[in-house]
Amino acid sequence: MAEADPSIFAQMKAVDVREIADATALSDVLDENPRPFVVRGLVKDWPLVKAGRKSPRAARNYLLEHARPVPFTVTIGQPGRDGRLFYDDDFGMNFREARGKLGDIFRGFDDNEGRADVPAIYLTSVDMKLFFDGLVENNRSPVSDRDPLHSIWIGTSTRVAAHNDFPRNLACCAVGRRRFTVFPPEQFENLYIGPLENTPAGRAVSMVDFHAPDLDAYPRFAEALEHGQVAELEPGDAIYIPSMWWHHVEGLSPFNVLVNYWWRDTPAFLGQPQDALNHAILAIRDLPREERDFWRKLYDHYVFDNPPKVTAHIPEKARGVLAPLTAKTAGQIRAFLLRTLNR
Repeated sequence: MAEADPSIFAQMKAVDVREIADATALSDVLDENPRPFVVRGLVKDWPLVKAGRKSPRAARNYLLEHARPVPFTVTIGQPGRDGRLFYDDDFGMNFREARGKLGDIFRGFDDNEGRADVPAIYLTSVDMKLFFDGLVENNRSPVSDRDPLHSIWIGTSTRVAAHNDFPRNLACCAVGRRRFTVFPPEQFENLYIGPLENTPAGRAVSMVDFHAPDLDAYPRFAEALEHGQVAELEPGDAIYIPSMWWHHVEGLSPFNVLVNYWWRDTPAFLGQPQDALNHAILAIRDLPREERDFWRKLYDHYVFDNPPKVTAHIPEKARGVLAPLTAKTAGQIRAFLLRTLNR
């Protein structure tokens, strides 16, 4: 197996660091910057960050003070996997899920603290407003003006394969250290993306092991590395990841907490592009080439180009879903699709 020289990773370009004075300044930078950037110390004054600086156990105790008495879902990996949450050899998952009170789960962290070759333990994308009282209010979001989804990620040393998300993302390192390796959206071919429907966490992931990249099996990954950027975050630091940028995420400390905020700039009533891709695979991909070529032209006409001539000949009151979408017309499309897909 030909492996990438470790110095390649060391020589990757660092994600730009921006100086941000306050939340208003951050909002302005988010609107003007189409690329990832890091803000050092953005949330350094959070009580959660301060608790984590004392000790991992102090951070866990702080979280327990705010946790609601409801079951949490936890991912438990296999020992000896270097924290990598991924597929097993049969393309199942190399981890299992369990549910329990947060205090019981945290006792698992306590029991494994300081041990070698421990299983990965990871609480992923926990909705802070649903599972905690006061945690959002006491650790204020730097992007509260964007009405984001507030999520918290709590785990041991873990590695999450490169993936992307449709919403924009501000990820804040609260406890421990994190490494983000990011790639522009167009690098998907060089990242060797795996199955679309059978995924570790809902998004398709790169098949490349970033700790031991096999350049015989994935030769184009060398090209991806030329476009990749790396950021290592300390407690209180944050990284902005634009929509559809690929990111490989590592928790580098024995105990790590990340808080992230997802938001989209388009109305919430619009659909998910991934759903359209899945439907196109179902309905178009396996058609004869000449038919696919025709549908490509229709997609360009109605979706990607959408010039004025699409509707110029139709009275404005009769344009229906061809007009700019509203919550009402988006709902009509969704209802129509549900009817047709259930036939």
